[in-house]
Amino acid sequence: MRLYSQIDSNKRKTILLIAIFVVFITSLGWVFGKMYNFGYYGLAIAIVISISMSLFSYYEGDKVALWTAGAKPIKKQENPYVYNMVENLAITAGLPLPKIHIIQDQAINAFACGRDPKHASIAITSGAIKKLENEELEGVIAHELSHIKDYDIRLMTIVIILVGIIALMSDWMIKGQLFGLGGRDKEKNNVLIIIGIVLAILSPLAAKLIQLSISRKREFLADANGALLTRYPEGLARALEKIAQENIPLKRANNATSHLYISNPFKGSKNKISKMFSTHPPIQERIKALKNM
Repeated sequence: MRLYSQIDSNKRKTILLIAIFVVFITSLGWVFGKMYNFGYYGLAIAIVISISMSLFSYYEGDKVALWTAGAKPIKKQENPYVYNMVENLAITAGLPLPKIHIIQDQAINAFACGRDPKHASIAITSGAIKKLENEELEGVIAHELSHIKDYDIRLMTIVIILVGIIALMSDWMIKGQLFGLGGRDKEKNNVLIIIGIVLAILSPLAAKLIQLSISRKREFLADANGALLTRYPEGLARALEKIAQENIPLKRANNATSHLYISNPFKGSKNKISKMFSTHPPIQERIKALKNM
């Protein structure tokens, strides 16, 4: 029952997130139109952009995430070890086989993306394949399959595009002022410039809050469900221990996609503020929870 309630919750969050995005972009479009005397054209453009990008993020967001990570698809004959492991765990979980990708990177990491279990992909770093023992790699893959099963992947993938376009539009507003665009009503423009600057400053914070709203609890839940899938919590716990010990950042780590990975793709920080705004819970807490199962 808990799994099905999580799936329903993630589906509702997806709809809510897109609705918030459309309202936010529409508001930006209205301010943009007023600043540059576009009238209601700015609002119309913003509505078209928000709807188009929402659809794009829903259907194509996974491709953006995989491209950003430098993930390359593989066939069974190219890496039968990884392919068979994913296939066996997917069968055990009652899931269709996701598309399997490899990221050429020495860091130990992995992520899953897609809009639903039928259109899912999993990406694993070459470092994880080389450095993890069989049970440890199984734990990592099972964790990602759990994200697929409970529809976390839809929510996480959509965030990438939606957050990006919000930051992009705010950037346009500031650059428009730098290049002297806008009308002659200086008093009105001064007020709107202030609004634009405030939006530009708040957009990165809003992006981070949206990522955090996906909830770090989903990582604990995926850890638990992954451990239940393999029947061996120690495997994933040891994999996380190796990640913590190495603390190697991904070469193509990206703020927009960082929340997708099984662990923070950037080099870990001991700074309390950095941990507070991290998209992942402290790795030691996750290890402790697994060892207590």
